[in-house]
Amino acid sequence: MGIELNTDGWLEDTRASYDTVAASYADQLRNLLDETPYERAALAQFADQVRTSGGGPVADVGCGPGRITAHLTELGVDAFGIDLSPGMIEVARRDHPGLRFELGSMTDLDLADDSMAGLVAWYSLIHVPDDEIGSVFAHFKRVVRPGGPLLLGFHVGDESQLKTQGYGGHPMKLYVHRRQHSQMTAWLNEAGFTVEAHKTLTSAESTLGGIVLARRQHDSQ
Repeated sequence: MGIELNTDGWLEDTRASYDTVAASYADQLRNLLDETPYERAALAQFADQVRTSGGGPVADVGCGPGRITAHLTELGVDAFGIDLSPGMIEVARRDHPGLRFELGSMTDLDLADDSMAGLVAWYSLIHVPDDEIGSVFAHFKRVVRPGGPLLLGFHVGDESQLKTQGYGGHPMKLYVHRRQHSQMTAWLNEAGFTVEAHKTLTSAESTLGGIVLARRQHDSQ
């Protein structure tokens, strides 16, 4: 039996929490990819798929301080970042002045239909309530062109926990949702994506992390 979560106002809580921790979050995670070879491999595979399918813009949705956006750019991808938190966008622009970062929400992506060669949501779905995931994935499907790749990172598990502080002890107020691969796959299939690969791993990124590489189905599928 699942616990009853009060997720009203989750977007506002998420925005305020990450505004509070933006600078310390960036400092703590800045070099994390140096310690996570399997995550780097997944990002490299995603970048290769984008390039071999003709290239084009890639949205890093929930980009935070921009470390994944910057890494994708180093891999030759035309990546830009979108985040809900103005504080995170400010830090991203400070740390990566040559890259593009925009304020926005994955619940209402201000991107044209079929305009993205690919999309990444790297541990940025972890605060989205279950009943909002379908809508978020529908936005992902709308903006990614047919056949384009989608790369997700998330925490694996069955629990949702309220996080009240973090990243230097700053106050936070938001739920962290852990999910199973089977649930993520079902949501993606329903939204019009086909899962091509997934793995569970333990690393500096997550004590139990999940990575999913999917592809947007063609509308005839």
